[in-house]
Amino acid sequence: MEAGLLGAILGVVLVPVDTAIQDLDLQKIAGFWREVGVASSQNLALKTPKRLEALFLTLSGHELIVKAAYNSSGSCETEKMVGSEIDVSGTFIFPGHREVHVIDTDYEQYAILRLSLHWQGKDFHVLKYFTRSLEDEYGPGFWRFRELTADIGLYLVARHGRCAKLLKEVSFDPGRAEPPKLSLAT
Repeated sequence: MEAGLLGAILGVVLVPVDTAIQDLDLQKIAGFWREVGVASSQNLALKTPKRLEALFLTLSGHELIVKAAYNSSGSCETEKMVGSEIDVSGTFIFPGHREVHVIDTDYEQYAILRLSLHWQGKDFHVLKYFTRSLEDEYGPGFWRFRELTADIGLYLVARHGRCAKLLKEVSFDPGRAEPPKLSLAT
């Protein structure tokens, strides 16, 4: 499970960005986010058949509940993960020796996250760029993402995925307490 999760979420990179955003407003970070870019110095993320397309974040006390939508060889899959906040700086810890640091966000258009994972005795890091929109990829957040990752050298721009679109559609149903499970095998 962890090996598949590493390939699906990370890619591998040593990122010199060590700080998370200060005084993160947790209520504003909640909601839909589509993955647009991944910065990596290696191409592990290119080789995986399971590719992250979008996240839907909700809060419960000091826990961050993440519903992730993946395209897995043409089929949509979802996974639910629960992380606990380390402090108000925007750092969350998840099972499996995983941490997420919110590096930068304007809350309304973009977020840049640093994901860290300890796997097979090594530390792996990657920067990811997310937008709220299904269409906009090159807003002000993209240029900030490029600035932060200029020395890394590999950028993966996400496809316009149907899994992201479906997660956004089902996540905004006002009658639901949480997004329903996607089962869209093709």
